Amino acid sequence: MNKIILIGRMTKDPEVKHLEEVDKYICNFTVAVNRKVRNNNGTFDADFIPVTVWGKTAENTAKYMKKGCLVSVVGRLQIRSYSNKDGIKKYVTEVVGEEVQFLEYKKEIV
Repeated sequence: MNKIILIGRMTKDPEVKHLEEVDKYICNFTVAVNRKVRNNNGTFDADFIPVTVWGKTAENTAKYMKKGCLVSVVGRLQIRSYSNKDGIKKYVTEVVGEEVQFLEYKKEIV
């Protein structure tokens, strides 16, 4: 089973694009998720996890969320590869979000 559940804050405003060839929206954002254990300084480190969502979820995420908003994402881990313009193979690890819950909205964040 490949299932990821995240709760964290958006590190920047979500970026949405409309893909004409498939007539779908795609939205990319990063979620900062605090770790459970304190570091040597007594504070919590965070992991910055890239998330991609599609369709109506992508549209709504871009419409109602912004940097700093608290969000919950349920999805799956995806690792893909591609060759860049120099022919070097690159790997991308991301969460493909299937469900996004808005725990805070734009207007609540000052």
